[in-house]
Amino acid sequence: MPPTRSAALRRRAIPRVRGTGKAKTGSRIRRKPKPSVRASRKPSGKAAASGLQPIENSANPYVSVIIPAMNERRTIAAVIREARNVHPETEVIVIVNGSTDGTEETARRMGARVIAFPHPLGHDVGRGIGARHAKGNVLLFTDGDIVIPAGKLRPFVEAVAQGCDVALNRYNGRTLTKRPHPVVVAKHALNAVLRRRMLAGSSMTTIPHAISRRMLESVGASALAVPPVALASAVRKGLSVSRAAYVEVGRSNPVRRRGRREDPLKRLIIGDHLEAMVRMIEEQGPRGGYTDLHRQRSKVR
Repeated sequence: MPPTRSAALRRRAIPRVRGTGKAKTGSRIRRKPKPSVRASRKPSGKAAASGLQPIENSANPYVSVIIPAMNERRTIAAVIREARNVHPETEVIVIVNGSTDGTEETARRMGARVIAFPHPLGHDVGRGIGARHAKGNVLLFTDGDIVIPAGKLRPFVEAVAQGCDVALNRYNGRTLTKRPHPVVVAKHALNAVLRRRMLAGSSMTTIPHAISRRMLESVGASALAVPPVALASAVRKGLSVSRAAYVEVGRSNPVRRRGRREDPLKRLIIGDHLEAMVRMIEEQGPRGGYTDLHRQRSKVR
């Protein structure tokens, strides 16, 4: 598997891509910026090195599959092929950032719509960029380094099609242990603060997950740059959030510390969940909307 992304380089602000074009928003048509990069709508007969046949994106997609990718040449062709098979009317958007191994060229040959940046953005920012340019009513997010069969991706699409606004992976991480991973604790803690204990350790930081067009319009594409913040915003706005299906991604996505003693992604994800909690406190008061009951604090001041 190729090197994973450098989470420390992720940027909070989603870069804007110049150009104009049409993007479908529910039943209305609005004008949105269109990527200046060229999309591979008519792929050549030179299939990817893996021998997989190129896909053809739907002109009027019901599902938009968004795949951030950084140096994922070995897996991106298979990821694109599985993504295209989730629904008959699907577009596959690959946000290539900071790649030097030919990921962009492979994605184009496979027929995906490619939005490319020369520098690393971070996967979460890539998802926000892809969402901004997506045309579908259902937006499905996965990564370029894990090949997930289409059959395991469809339940997330089906959950949104049936009315759910945020369909999460039921993967919780290891919990039956004396020392749970701090990221697992952070996910459970945020869901508890949001009064959504039934979500357990499910989070928008875990792929695959899917959202509705209504969710995107309610929280905005920029919110997706910090997934826990987007999830908290969806809950506060009264949108429907559920655990759609279980996909094991822990063993498929091993930690690569590159000589560091600690995984830098751990600190990033914990910080994201803390940010979501802080925003909730800022909006709902110092106790985040939780009651103080009959406690009279002034008596001990």
